[in-house]
Amino acid sequence: MQLALFQPDIPPNTGTIIRMAACLNIQVNIIEPCGFPFGDKSFRRAGMDYIDQSMITRHKSWEYFLESIGSSRIILLSTKAVRVYTDITYHSDDIILLGRESAGVPDNVHNRADERVIIPMTPETRSLNVAVSASMVLGEALRQTNLFPPLSGN
Repeated sequence: MQLALFQPDIPPNTGTIIRMAACLNIQVNIIEPCGFPFGDKSFRRAGMDYIDQSMITRHKSWEYFLESIGSSRIILLSTKAVRVYTDITYHSDDIILLGRESAGVPDNVHNRADERVIIPMTPETRSLNVAVSASMVLGEALRQTNLFPPLSGN
């Protein structure tokens, strides 16, 4: 199981996602260009000391990312999707893709995803924070695949 961030543009969200991924032993793919200078200083506060424990791979572009994923499925979180994220079966080699906070993903990325999922929300609201969305969907995927890290001391 992996996460992929498509051209992230808010450093604290990226840091929060990296921290979560480090705690859950999940690879994070950063698909550039980022909307901020990529580096420890950009998201050190949100990521805290988890940056050194994280597994981050940077990809120069969407095309480079696609070349690196092999046969893994891409599961895109999208406000344009119609399938609820709990209604699909996740696989251990899936990559959960998150779009830019400000703009989502372009049509070519949306169309390339193997699955597109949405988190149900009230009609008066637009979207959840990207890090919150990532945690909800990743949690369901890890639950289904039994890939949560073991409890320490057990």
